[in-house]
Amino acid sequence: MRYLLDTAAFLWWVGDSRKLSERVFRLIQHAENEMYLSAVCIREIQIKAQIGRLDLPTPILEIVERQYAENNVHILPIQLNHMYAFNLLPNHHPDPFDRTLIAQAIAENMPIITNDPMFAKYPVETIW
Repeated sequence: MRYLLDTAAFLWWVGDSRKLSERVFRLIQHAENEMYLSAVCIREIQIKAQIGRLDLPTPILEIVERQYAENNVHILPIQLNHMYAFNLLPNHHPDPFDRTLIAQAIAENMPIITNDPMFAKYPVETIW
């Protein structure tokens, strides 16, 4: 099965996996599951690191490349069909990064691994 990681879930997976729920940890570890990270999450992490709100041990692009090589984490680019889905979203969540992620999950029919309760206001499956 394919799953879309939100920013926090990805950072916790690569940094402090104790913050993940047991269910999420099992899903990530299961070899048959495919984990995806949106390009929008990468950009969000870059911005937070640049403005000092996030301290990373290595640059995010190196972390992403390592996760691709070691754990086959796929990058989900932002595509036009995602922006059509974004256009249809009600404005429940003020964060444009999260709204883009939600639109991608809807367009790709993928559950999102997140602990953000705001995601549940949208027609997308959330897992935590």
